[in-house]
Amino acid sequence: MRVALIGYGLAGRVFHGRLLSATPGLAVTAIVTGNPQRQTEARGDFPAARVYTHPDELWSDAAGFDLAVVATSTASHVPLAFAAVAAGRHVVVEKPPATTAVQAREVVDRARASGVLVVPFLNRRWDSDHLTVQRLLRDGSLGTVLRYESRFDRWRPNPAAGAWREELPAAKGGGVLLDIGVHLVDQALTLHGPAERVYAEVTARRGGADDDAFIALEHSSGVTSHLWANALAAAPGPRLRILGSRAGYVVDGLDGQEDALRAGRSPDEPDFGAEPRARWGRLVAGDDGEAVEPEPGSWLQFYVALERCLRGDGEPPVAVEDAVAVLDVLDAARRSADTATVVGLSPE
Repeated sequence: MRVALIGYGLAGRVFHGRLLSATPGLAVTAIVTGNPQRQTEARGDFPAARVYTHPDELWSDAAGFDLAVVATSTASHVPLAFAAVAAGRHVVVEKPPATTAVQAREVVDRARASGVLVVPFLNRRWDSDHLTVQRLLRDGSLGTVLRYESRFDRWRPNPAAGAWREELPAAKGGGVLLDIGVHLVDQALTLHGPAERVYAEVTARRGGADDDAFIALEHSSGVTSHLWANALAAAPGPRLRILGSRAGYVVDGLDGQEDALRAGRSPDEPDFGAEPRARWGRLVAGDDGEAVEPEPGSWLQFYVALERCLRGDGEPPVAVEDAVAVLDVLDAARRSADTATVVGLSPE
């Protein structure tokens, strides 16, 4: 399968580029970036790929690729997804696929009418901690889950100059709610099912985009989820704390795949995604506790599953409807934060 990669910054080069390179059956044959330095990097990383300066050049050569991967800033996701669909090409879109659920549904409707796939890149479904929680739920180690707490806490008191995520308003794709919040909500919905009610607090403490968010979800299953995304956490809390009727599970640190990719490792290396023992989570029941060997993380499985799907063998790794459900929750979270009320979600 021939892949056109649109955008060659951190997401395009470090995440998608390396995952695509490591996936049998997928070959990057085109790259789009208008940045001269990134064009040089693209030619060095993928010597056989054609490098374009603008997406419009790519669409005129749409017969030369089978799949487009959109790894650009959030505000451009919808128009680029529309263009890929109009060209009759399947498309992977970085999270979130749109800034609102209404926009995401427009993408879905156009894709269905054209008979192509739109697949949101919700890669943190393959985080080590998330996969381990799924295993603990399957084997009954936790009993009935009562409360699920998940957070991405960072200490960044000074916004990075020129970083669009930290400067742009939410309508243009900025802020932690549309960045980290997407993963937090998706993981909670994947584990515990649809949400019925949402309460949220969303704040811009550094004067730019929202950088401190809390979301409480009441799931139809009876589980309560508390989710935090914070760029001003001088004392970070645990990455995960799950309380069940038999035991709890606590993980302190973030999955290590992002750091490994940033460091130049390839996702098909032996032991990629394995967490060192010092970072293992703990199964706890009062004063009793034990370390739990985690499942290895594997973002690579997203593209492995997608390649099989494009060959007609299986379903997409992520259903686009799941991304719409996440945006429904985030839209409700903003309404809740604006009105300081609990907001209900209508069942589909």
